[in-house]
Formats: sequence, C-alpha cells, structure tokens
Amino acid sequence: MTVCELGEYIKSQMRKAISGQEEVIEQMLVCLLSGGHVLLEGVPGIAKTLTAKTLAYTLGCDFKRIQFTPDLMPTDVTGTYVYDSKASEFRLKKGPVFTNVLLADEINRTPPRTQSAMLEAMEEKRVTIDGIEHILDGVFFVAATQNPIEYEGTYPLPEAQLDRFLMKLIVDYPGESDEMEVVKRSHEGFDPHNVASAGLEPLRDMQAFADAFAEVQKVKADEDVIRYAATIARQTRGAFRVVLGASPRASVALLKCGKALAALRGRDYVTPDDIKSLAMPILRHRLILSPECAIEGVKVDEVIAGVLAAVPVPR
Repeated sequence: MTVCELGEYIKSQMRKAISGQEEVIEQMLVCLLSGGHVLLEGVPGIAKTLTAKTLAYTLGCDFKRIQFTPDLMPTDVTGTYVYDSKASEFRLKKGPVFTNVLLADEINRTPPRTQSAMLEAMEEKRVTIDGIEHILDGVFFVAATQNPIEYEGTYPLPEAQLDRFLMKLIVDYPGESDEMEVVKRSHEGFDPHNVASAGLEPLRDMQAFADAFAEVQKVKADEDVIRYAATIARQTRGAFRVVLGASPRASVALLKCGKALAALRGRDYVTPDDIKSLAMPILRHRLILSPECAIEGVKVDEVIAGVLAAVPVPR
C-alpha cells in the first residue's frame, strides 16, 4: 500500500464520522507522516476531539485523552513510581503520555510547569521519571487543542513549547451542507463518544503505516525547492511587524511536510506549491508580531501571506 493509497483509506474512514474538515484531516495526516505534533485551535463543538479520536481509531492505535486543568500536576501526565507493598519495591504507574495518539485537550488551561512535562516527550519521544528514562515506542502523536476566544484562567503556551508543534491548524465552523450532515447523523444515532458506531474499519496492516514513513523519506526535492523553503523562513525574520521570525526548525518543517504532502498526493517529488500550501499552518504559531498589530487588527496569516507574495516561486 502506497502513502497515497493509505491516505485515501484513512480519509474515507474518517469521513464516516466527520463531515467537512477535509483540509484539516489532510494536514493532520501530513503532520503525522512527518513525525510531528499538531495544535488545533477552534471554538468548542466543532469536532476537534472527535477528529483526533477518529484518526486514532482508524489507525488501530492506542488513544488517550488528558483534560488539562489548572490543578493538573506533571506526574498526572507522565506517571510516577508507587510503592508496591506486596513486592516490596517501587513500580512505575504510567501516565497517559504512554500511548500512540494523545489528545491534550485545552492545553493552555494548565500552568507552565505541567505544560513543560510534555516537552521531552514531544521532542525526543521519551519521558524521564525520577531520573529514569523511558522510551515511547512506536507511533507517538500529540493533538493539542485550545480555545481562541476564551482566555480567562488560561496560561499561554511559551514559544519553546509552541515550536514543538509541527503545525497549528485553525478548525472553523463547517459549511451549511456539512452541518446538515452532522445533524442528520446525530438524528440517525451516531454517538461521537463511540466512533465505532459510525462503522469505521481500523487499519489492519500496520506494516503499511510503518512503510509509509520510509516512503516519505524517499521523496525527492530539488535544490531550488529546498532554497525556496529556507528563503520563506528567513524572510519572516526581517518582515515588517514581525518581532520574532521563524527558526531553522521551521525551514526543516516546511520541507519535511512538503515531502509528506507530495507522497499523499501520489508524487515522489516536492513542488513549490506543496511548500507554499503548508506555510500557514507551519509558520503561524512561530511568529511573534509587534504590539501594533493587535491595535491595527493585523493577523499573523496576513503577514505570512505578504512574505509568500514577496518570495519568488522557483520554476
């Protein structure tokens, strides 16, 4: 099974539970096949949790969810050693971070101390508990959510943690026909808390998923395309109204995700359009705009659009 065939299968299964959000689903697949993590931003009730849960079920992966709250402790995420009186020894009680797909719900509602408990796991796929390292085997994909309109009692993610997310996706309201489909499915008995009720068929061939990562790595990129990705990131550093631009990690992310998108679309080479189409989700959480932007109502996506318009597209 090729990456393209795998992607079409996953999309077809996810459509059984989710109406609309085609672009979000494709970009989440790009992020997953690139070995990264995704930050989903949107108002409550637009299927952010359902999307992550459905993706995990379709892949046949272990799924866990953490509801981030102000009183959540780091050990509630990573786990801790507890004393077993019968065995007279300490044993590890694993936290929810030991999974394949982790939904970090409303991640900005917990203090930085607990947010930082995710950093090592997201970056290095390992967790250190009481000085002992534990490797997170297999697939490890974090889908974190946050509400863009309710900031009371929240703790904005620091730049270091935001940079750990490969993409930030904006999940918007569905269109009229898609919303009608959502209501119709609910009327017919679909329970979003039980995604299996949508008739999903989990991926049986897990080797195909492992092979997909190897296939993405083999996707070719011309030097002009590599230069294009690096130039876009570099241009953000001197862009008007930008206080902090994208780091070289963003340049790497643009190319890495471009390779995954090319493979999903059935190509073994990256095009400039692949890079350009992914610039918004990869860069929007990595730029810090000047205070004047908030006063003038300038959005980060508008700044990125200006950067893309200024960088010549290779032919």
